[in-house]
Amino acid sequence: MNVSFYTLGCKLNYAETSQLQRTFEQNGHTVVPFGQPTDAVIINTCTVTDNADKECRQIIRRALRVSPEAFVGVTGCYAQLQPEEIASIDGVDAVFGAKEKFKIPELVREFRKFDTPQCFVDELDGALDFVEAQSSETDSRTRAFLKLQDGCDYKCSFCTIPLARGKSRAMDFSLIPEKIRHLEASGYHEVVLSGINLGDYEAPSGETFTDVVRLIETLQPRLRVRISSIEPNLLTKEIIDIIAESNVFCHSFHIPLQSGSSEVLRQMRRRYKAEYYRDLIHSIKDAMPDAAIGADVIVGFPTEADAHFEETFAFLHELPVSYLHVFSYSERENTPAAEFSAQTGGVPMHKRAERSKRLRTLSAKKKFDFYRGECGTIRTVIPEQRSAESGLWSGWTENYVRVEFAAPPSLVQAPMQVRLLETDGETVRAVLIDTAAEQGNTLSSAVSHGSYIPIML
Repeated sequence: MNVSFYTLGCKLNYAETSQLQRTFEQNGHTVVPFGQPTDAVIINTCTVTDNADKECRQIIRRALRVSPEAFVGVTGCYAQLQPEEIASIDGVDAVFGAKEKFKIPELVREFRKFDTPQCFVDELDGALDFVEAQSSETDSRTRAFLKLQDGCDYKCSFCTIPLARGKSRAMDFSLIPEKIRHLEASGYHEVVLSGINLGDYEAPSGETFTDVVRLIETLQPRLRVRISSIEPNLLTKEIIDIIAESNVFCHSFHIPLQSGSSEVLRQMRRRYKAEYYRDLIHSIKDAMPDAAIGADVIVGFPTEADAHFEETFAFLHELPVSYLHVFSYSERENTPAAEFSAQTGGVPMHKRAERSKRLRTLSAKKKFDFYRGECGTIRTVIPEQRSAESGLWSGWTENYVRVEFAAPPSLVQAPMQVRLLETDGETVRAVLIDTAAEQGNTLSSAVSHGSYIPIML
């Protein structure tokens, strides 16, 4: 049987879809690209987005236009939270919850159109098993995402992830060296450590995320390691100190803020105050002036008055962060914040949009300033993709700067040094530095022979 997959949402979802694909292949099925004729389609959904229902319907319609008789299965966070709603969508044959996600080939013996959609969704009561997953961001296998943790024990008042993902759980600590060495041997040049609440990693044997960072630094793999999103209260001084001195870990962080108002943070049930977050960011920049720091911000939380938003804007304006991910608050069933909205009427949609626009504009300025400050430096980039139109290769530096540079199509996609030249705010134009040229040979000679020398990490 041919089966195709479509993924919505976070990088962890993509890693889990890759694991799903391997499960189907192990059961004798053939995975084909989404959009090609197929016998079955599996859609892995997200609940963070406002438009989960709309996006799901659009993907189903796209799939059935190409393969009208294809079996359609839907899984992921949206499926766990709203199975009946999904089952009512025209074209859906089965819905699979979090417990059932990796058992689809066992649960459905015949992948065919059903007269009545079937729901395989259990309540997430009690402990869940940790299921390993990893994925590659591009076909070039330059960067891998390694799932170390799943679920969340936090109870932020706006979030349904604990309901959709269950309690926090983690990979066995003893398996981590094997996973890192396997990615290294497979030719990856970067691995991104991923999880729903990554900093809350706690192995069955008791090790914490600080232990994970210390272990990987001790391994000294010949690839670079990047930490995905980590909660501010879980980013310890020891982790910062290790990364500051490391030649393995990247100087880049993504640290959710959500609001610059301590009052709103309290109502969000976040585990820190704005002052703590400010001090954390400054401590990172003191230890690593070149570090990229991204922040998540929610605008329009039900209790966010105009004064609270202005407090957030001023807070971020002064803070040395590099970019923002801005989200407009959307009501979620079964959350305390939704009750706030019901009581107060919430923040009008037009105000949410206005606040989002102001912060996105601020983010663009922050990013431009950070990129401009990097111009003139020499960084290591892993070439990921080449544009046939421009002839430029693009990739990310160790401190999360998007660069473009000219090089032949035959360029080996391995870590190499570039000098950053100028920016338009979205990318930085760079020129490749050949190590032989640094020793007295000319770059033009290397170009003419097509022999750029990669710098291994």
